[in-house]
This record gives sequence, C-alpha cells and structure tokens, in this order.
Amino acid sequence: MVKNMSKADGIVRIIVALAIVVLWYGEIITGTLLIVLGVVAAIFIVTGFMNFCPLYAAFGIRTRPKKKTV
Repeated sequence: MVKNMSKADGIVRIIVALAIVVLWYGEIITGTLLIVLGVVAAIFIVTGFMNFCPLYAAFGIRTRPKKKTV
C-alpha cells in the first residue's frame, strides 16, 4: 500500500470528520443522515491517518508529491 494522499489532504479529512462528530454531539444531525455521515467520518479518520485512499488508488489520483531522486 503506497501512500497517495498529501498531509494537507489528510488533515482536511480529519477536520471534516471532527466537524461531523461536533454536529452529532450538538444533536444537529440525527437519524439516517447521522448514520451516513458517521460512516463517512469513520472512513475519513482512517484514510486521513493512513494517508491512503482506496478510491484515489482505483482512479489513479495522487495528491502526495513524488519523492525527488538525486
């Protein structure tokens, strides 16, 4: 598994996931929307910390800069 996400991309995903948790804690989102956004938040947390997104890999997207070879 090669990392394919930049650190900024991972940080944004974690911030979005935390925002969803705050909305849940404040009871702003409930019901089916809460379940859907909860799954999205869980995926964002995992992919944000791993710096790997399976969808990016499937579509050949890479936001992580390539290493410079000297």
